[in-house]
Amino acid sequence: MRIFQTVRFERQVKKLHSAQKKQLDTTVREILANPQIGDLKKGDLSGAYVFKFKIQKQQYLLAYTVATDALTFLMLGPHENFYRDLKK
Repeated sequence: MRIFQTVRFERQVKKLHSAQKKQLDTTVREILANPQIGDLKKGDLSGAYVFKFKIQKQQYLLAYTVATDALTFLMLGPHENFYRDLKK
């Protein structure tokens, strides 16, 4: 399976500390093992999955899409304004 990431996702990952990046790597491995683990969204966000996890006691959301042979990470961030920003 091929993995892609958007520029927005790359920028958000750059802002994380090394310990936070390790937790993100663990989450990414979980998603790779089972791509349908996240919640499939409807409406404006149809086709996107959102997986909720914690980084240092704060809940983060990770949005991604799944194709037949590709996984694309769209966005990462806390819940505040996450879905609004994802629609852009």
